[in-house]
Amino acid sequence: NEGRDIKLQLDTDTEQLIKESLSSQSTFSILGEETGLSDKAGEFYWVVDPLDGTSNFLRDIPISCVSIALMKNLTPILGVIYDFNHDDLYFGHQSSKAFLNQQEISVSDYSQKSQSTLVTGIPAKTNYSDDEFKDMIDDFQHWKKVRMIGSAAMASIYVAAGKAETYKENGIFLWDIAAGAAIVNAAGGVASITNIQTDYRVDAKFTNQHLAL
Repeated sequence: NEGRDIKLQLDTDTEQLIKESLSSQSTFSILGEETGLSDKAGEFYWVVDPLDGTSNFLRDIPISCVSIALMKNLTPILGVIYDFNHDDLYFGHQSSKAFLNQQEISVSDYSQKSQSTLVTGIPAKTNYSDDEFKDMIDDFQHWKKVRMIGSAAMASIYVAAGKAETYKENGIFLWDIAAGAAIVNAAGGVASITNIQTDYRVDAKFTNQHLAL
């Protein structure tokens, strides 16, 4: 237990299996949540989160998944997310569409916050000032609904599938959101990843592109 960021042996074991499979089929480097970067990253590299929503999984809350992305420099071009709780496979590619199993999915067309759902989160090591908390609550009041579900990857695919209109979170790790970003883009949304840090923390904002934020 590292603070609130719970690690399970399952995370490490699953990541190793995924890395072995990817390495047998490509020569790209792999950035994993548990093991870091396998080699010096080239133009293309995989980003793996073997279990996003670890705390949910540990507490038997069925909102967790496996998340794998292919990056070109800092752009996610392919995303695969497996929601093993419901046996649902989400995938998308920048030059194609987004799918849930074999069914095409797309973002919603809501254009007003007052109609829309925001999914967000507060990373474990975030220190908010009183003013920052006030700004966050002020923002929440403009949305019809606000949800915190404990899995950034699952939040991303809710936007891609039209179940929510926006996911945003600052200080989240790249492996939590890379696959979701690719799927949101393929589903007709806009995924923005900015403020990339040396420890792979980023600021993420994914929308259905119809909302004025």
